[in-house]
Amino acid sequence: MTDELIPAWVDGALQPVEKLQVHRLGLRHKAVSVFLMDGENLLLQRRAWSKYHSPGLWANTCCTHPRWGEAASDCAVRRLSQELGITGVFPAHRDRVEYRADVGSGMIEHEVVDIFVAMVERKMKVTPNPDEVAQVEWVGLYDVAAEIARRPHRFTAWLRIYLQEHRERIFGALLQW
Repeated sequence: MTDELIPAWVDGALQPVEKLQVHRLGLRHKAVSVFLMDGENLLLQRRAWSKYHSPGLWANTCCTHPRWGEAASDCAVRRLSQELGITGVFPAHRDRVEYRADVGSGMIEHEVVDIFVAMVERKMKVTPNPDEVAQVEWVGLYDVAAEIARRPHRFTAWLRIYLQEHRERIFGALLQW
């Protein structure tokens, strides 16, 4: 849904702005990214081909924007359910990162992202919403990082940035690099 209002900074103040406009103008805005892990394995999602930017690219478990007035933690839980049919998981806040990236089709992501991580069992029930997710796959985190280095065009700009520039902040003590 692209008519959703999300929190973005306009003239230095946080305001509700239509999501598509935020991306077209490259406005700095709030976002949420979730990483579900089973040991060293990460649940990846391949974005639906109908997405208005970055269609068909592999991303972290869940990535979205909070609604105006919505807490980041509530947004993480809501979108896990909406995108992947995952309920009963309450990811822990790990950090906040900021990045800016051209994501194609005249769209810019300039996000201030609250990062959430949860340890789960890969046998958990995952029911992807086909409007959001084309495919899911459990992949070793080291393998994802290596694949990004070999074939970056298969992955979203934000996943590449997270694993190349912020992996210690996101995964830190969880994994030894």
